[in-house]
Amino acid sequence: MAKKKSVYVCGSCGYESPKWMGRCPGCGEWNTMIEEKQMTGSGRKGAFQPAATSYQTKPTPLKDVETIQEARLHTGIGELDRVLGGGIVPGSLVLIGGDPGIGKSTLLLQVSAQLTNQQQRVLYISGEESMKQTKLRAHRLEMPTDELIVYSETNLHEVIETIAEINPSFVVVDSIQTMFHPEVTSAPGSVSQVRECTSELMRIAKTKAIAIFIVGHVTKEGAIAGPRLLEHMVDTVLYFEGERHHSYRMVRAVKNRFGSTNEMGIFDMKESGLHEVENPSEIFLEERSTGASGSTVVASMEGTRPLLVEIQALVSPTSLTNARRMATGIDHSRVTLLMAVLEKRVGLLLQNQDAYLKAAGGVKLDEPAIDLAVAVSIASSFQDTPTQPHDCFIGEVGLTGEIRRVSRIEGRLNEAYKLGFRRVIMPKNNLDGIRIPDGLRCVGVSTVKEALQAAFS
Repeated sequence: MAKKKSVYVCGSCGYESPKWMGRCPGCGEWNTMIEEKQMTGSGRKGAFQPAATSYQTKPTPLKDVETIQEARLHTGIGELDRVLGGGIVPGSLVLIGGDPGIGKSTLLLQVSAQLTNQQQRVLYISGEESMKQTKLRAHRLEMPTDELIVYSETNLHEVIETIAEINPSFVVVDSIQTMFHPEVTSAPGSVSQVRECTSELMRIAKTKAIAIFIVGHVTKEGAIAGPRLLEHMVDTVLYFEGERHHSYRMVRAVKNRFGSTNEMGIFDMKESGLHEVENPSEIFLEERSTGASGSTVVASMEGTRPLLVEIQALVSPTSLTNARRMATGIDHSRVTLLMAVLEKRVGLLLQNQDAYLKAAGGVKLDEPAIDLAVAVSIASSFQDTPTQPHDCFIGEVGLTGEIRRVSRIEGRLNEAYKLGFRRVIMPKNNLDGIRIPDGLRCVGVSTVKEALQAAFS
């Protein structure tokens, strides 16, 4: 006879405890333990048995394992293929998360339509919309989806039976928080439900070589809702980013077993859906005002793609006891560190100044090579002296004020030259053995003080 019991599960890491605790022993987070009802005894598992795996189950030396190079499925959307590492790998499980209304369902519907046009069998499972609503959205986006198979269901058993019956090559599950496993007694969207449903979908993807995309909700902090175990289970994790008041959307890969991470694809949201942005650097710089203090341009690397982004700084005297430091698209701790370096190594009195920094266009920059551009923009705003409109800044700043070398410098230089920049202030150690485009002048600097002298001379 099955019995119900209460188990407290951590919403961050999935740690289970028979009693409630204020702090999770697994991840150390506070107030994340959620009560869930579970079945014990014969009723917990029984009716649903996983299918036999098609993989070899006996231990085998690695040299005897046969490998087959499987062709990737090209989505017909170049920016998404770039993020995935060249296309969709058959048998992969991909998790895509983002804020509500950011465009996750629109992008996956467009991918489904493109694959359908390539004579691929595609199953679109929606737990949040009815089939009529999905069709209305496809018509609004003017997508040719006549052969696309749609299915509105939240019961995982029914979903798995439908996948076995149709045998598609590509499946979309929108979203994982709406799916429920009949043998798990907690509510849909709970830690146990999300974990069990993802586990079953992963088994289907691996045993039947079906590429499955699952949509995940995000928390207020921007992380994918559910236990962190969810991100470890899937092959690829994509984040859909973008500001609600901007039309540009970024898809970023933070985990990818079949390609490089930190790749980014950029889209423009229009009435007819998401459109690829072929030259994102030009988009991010199109509204840049020349002759304004506090504005610099940095050549940042997003995966394998160089990206030119404007960094804006506003430094003004504070009326508070403690000066404010605010940053959008740039790490707040990095801004505080660079202001300390400018004050100690250059002599700029910034302790009584409020500082507001922003990466224009809603993009998020997190690599060390943006340090020099951030430091120059702060100094430019503080001194109210603009930089040259055709200057670009690249370099990592150390705590002693030195400018350290960065990676993939030639790709950054070529992108800057292509966008019309004629001078690049960069680390001196990066000048050895590189090919500089004709017409581009590279100024090597060793310290922040030298960089500021070159920028304002």
